[in-house]
Amino acid sequence: MIIRPVYNLLLLPDVTYYFKKDFFPEEDAARLEVGTEILFPFFKEEIEESEATVDDFYPIGMSARVESISEDDSLQIRTMERVDFADLELENCQIDATASIRTEVDDYPVEEEKSQFTKLRAALLKFVQNYQWGIWARSFILQRKNMYDLGSALSEYLNITPEEKYAIIETDSRRHRCELIENAINEFMEIAKVSNEAQEAQKGDQEQLYREAAIKKQIDYLQKELDEMHPENISDTRKFEKKIQECGMNPEAQREAEKVLNRMKQEGKDSHEYGLLYDYLDFVTSLSWKAPEFKPVDLDEAEKILDEDHYGLKKVKERIIQQMAVMTLNQKQYGSILLFVGAPGTGKTSIGQSIARALGREYVRISLGGIRDEAEIRGHRRTYVGAMPGQIMEGMKRCGVSNPVIVLDEVDKLAKDYGGDPASALLEVLDPEQNSTFTDHYMNVPYDLSNVLFVCTANSTDTIPEPLLNRMEVINFPGYTAIEKYHIAKKHLLPKAMETMGIQKKMMKVNDGALHKIIDEYTMESGVRGLKKQIDTLCRTAAVRLVKNEGETLSVTKSNLEEYLGRKQLHHDRKLSVKQPGVVTGLAWTQAGGEILFIESKLTEGEGKVIITGQLGDVMKESVQIALTLVKSLYPKESKVFEDHDLHIHVPEGAVPKDGPSAGVTLTTALASLITGKAVGTDYAMTGEVSLRGGVMPIGGLPEKLMAAQRAGITKVLIPADNEQDLDDVADEVKNKLEIIPVKKVTEVLKLVLK
Repeated sequence: MIIRPVYNLLLLPDVTYYFKKDFFPEEDAARLEVGTEILFPFFKEEIEESEATVDDFYPIGMSARVESISEDDSLQIRTMERVDFADLELENCQIDATASIRTEVDDYPVEEEKSQFTKLRAALLKFVQNYQWGIWARSFILQRKNMYDLGSALSEYLNITPEEKYAIIETDSRRHRCELIENAINEFMEIAKVSNEAQEAQKGDQEQLYREAAIKKQIDYLQKELDEMHPENISDTRKFEKKIQECGMNPEAQREAEKVLNRMKQEGKDSHEYGLLYDYLDFVTSLSWKAPEFKPVDLDEAEKILDEDHYGLKKVKERIIQQMAVMTLNQKQYGSILLFVGAPGTGKTSIGQSIARALGREYVRISLGGIRDEAEIRGHRRTYVGAMPGQIMEGMKRCGVSNPVIVLDEVDKLAKDYGGDPASALLEVLDPEQNSTFTDHYMNVPYDLSNVLFVCTANSTDTIPEPLLNRMEVINFPGYTAIEKYHIAKKHLLPKAMETMGIQKKMMKVNDGALHKIIDEYTMESGVRGLKKQIDTLCRTAAVRLVKNEGETLSVTKSNLEEYLGRKQLHHDRKLSVKQPGVVTGLAWTQAGGEILFIESKLTEGEGKVIITGQLGDVMKESVQIALTLVKSLYPKESKVFEDHDLHIHVPEGAVPKDGPSAGVTLTTALASLITGKAVGTDYAMTGEVSLRGGVMPIGGLPEKLMAAQRAGITKVLIPADNEQDLDDVADEVKNKLEIIPVKKVTEVLKLVLK
């Protein structure tokens, strides 16, 4: 139960009242729900709650119950009975009291009360018809059901003091209470009649006002004629009237726009709100509201465009062509929301631009990285100072059509704080079943996004909330092989860089050996962003030479590449030259692609401690514990060495954080190799999660890991048997150079490599 003191309110039994949620203190507001009981004690005087004492309250109050709570935090509360308060206490601004129902004196026959109410209502209806607001007041009065309802509804307009209001509540006699309400209403009507007589004396002034209004209408008409004669000087209101009619808004949006336009006319240019109203109308009328005519897609031409812009990515392009084919058959936008997932620089964002070009549509890119406020997606409500539409609708305005291709970039880097969860706001945007009535808070009217082709990009799906991920179809960008990088560099990156730097083809030639060296020794990521930077550096260095030695023709080869790029700054780990017990090669996935890593283990004199170094995360530390347990169970005799020796496990590079379960099989093999004294061949690399039962479980990032193995000179790779189907995503040039061995059990691995 909630106790909320009130002042100067006429609360009568069995009447519905409406309150805002913020009428209650925060802690009480949080407890409010349908059915919550409320007690309303009445203050004798207007006083701060914190300064109130027991003597400041009247002995009689009102009980009530919450009937409903609307979305805008409005409460519908039904009063019940008058109550007597006893043992009323105040402590730390909290009110505690015992309430008992006060007996009513039912001395007013129902028929007599109803007859008196009907007479009073008729008198009120006759009274209000003399006023301009009478139409509104008439419907307001007709909604009242009884004398209590009428008195409560009119209480704020009646000429009665807070003491007189309490006197009405306090009286036990129903007849007397109704008479007090009736007297107050009759007094109100008499006072208003006297005021009317006084206003009649000012009739001359009012006539002047009417004349002024008539003149304004004439000016309006003449202005309209002038606007038609001189369209370049058209006023703001006329301009927006025309745009509202022509832009093809839905009925709801048109009603809202006309409402704002009328308000803009009333406010005038000198009003401080004029600019806000202007900005709103300018925004909604600049949007394209008309449903576009669907144009069939030429799939052959689309394939040609995709191949022109991007080399490789065969499966990605196939899926995009499938989407276009489905759209052509349905004659409308249809199909899943595509989510491109892959390492940076693999072409996720740029392929969105190619899709737009292939479809003949406008292209909009929206970066979601770091967005933490829901309003960035849904917009701000116009009640806020500096309110703006969300990025989705801003993008729709920018492109000027209703069917663009919108790329939502870095969807995995959304954040959230007290401003809301933007990922949740995207749920509606990316749901084809819901986005036909997407409502931006700034616009406050629905807009159809169902004709928009949304494409999302991410580096990883780990941080994307599950409900959002379920609305999208994940398409993996596996990264480029060395051969693919070579073709991309030769066909796209180098010509573009030379054009940007102002280098003509005849001025500089870069041979294939130089390109291969750049790829192998100066870059390390799955994408081509680092490769582009190196080629740009090459061209800038060449530009300096060309300017200093005018007319010279440069030839960049493998042997003189260092003159342009300097010595290589990066190096990839190569396979071990010498095998050693306790050292095994593993495979890891990074944001930049795949890498090999070495699991190193040593035994030293000690007390059975386990030392782990190399910036390992919690998951990888747990993998160490699982591997240790497995080895102890598989090699009980050899494992006794752990009792009087310390075990040190290290994973280079020490400064680079590492985590994930896929090193489980590598750790197990390293420990088994250490205690058995059998070294694992340097040609072997492995990846896979292990279970306590000795099973080898599937992992992610297999294409990138196999690329790394091939690049490092590894020839044999052990993978989980469940990942065999992922080999379809691996380039043939990588698979042809590797012997890939699927395994199901750790024992299979140990039997194979420990010889």
